[in-house]
Amino acid sequence: MDLALWISAWALAVVALFGGVSKAFVSKEKLAAVHGGGWTEGVGARSIKVLGVLELLAAVGLVLPALLDRVPLMVPVTAACWVLLMIGAMATHGRRREFGFVALNLAYLALAGFIAWGRFGPESFTG
Repeated sequence: MDLALWISAWALAVVALFGGVSKAFVSKEKLAAVHGGGWTEGVGARSIKVLGVLELLAAVGLVLPALLDRVPLMVPVTAACWVLLMIGAMATHGRRREFGFVALNLAYLALAGFIAWGRFGPESFTG
């Protein structure tokens, strides 16, 4: 189970890293032009950048605290926060009837939920 949690955390960290880089460093106009970028309509550029920074922090928080053995509790806390972020993403894409993205966000939510459950519970770093 520990290996599955590590693989899940790394996979989700990669997703968060790519999403964070694109939101934090790519212009709103370029994001809006790509497939699935329509959600940026009605969202301020600063809000998109904030989402990007949050995703970058999630990428770090999903693996680095455990790797460095410094406040490893941050791993499941980060995963739980990712669940909340994905609920928001699912609501946003659902309003736009982008159900493929809703399903993708649901998969990310499930992965984050697995990490949070596993690291808070049976495979806790503190237990």
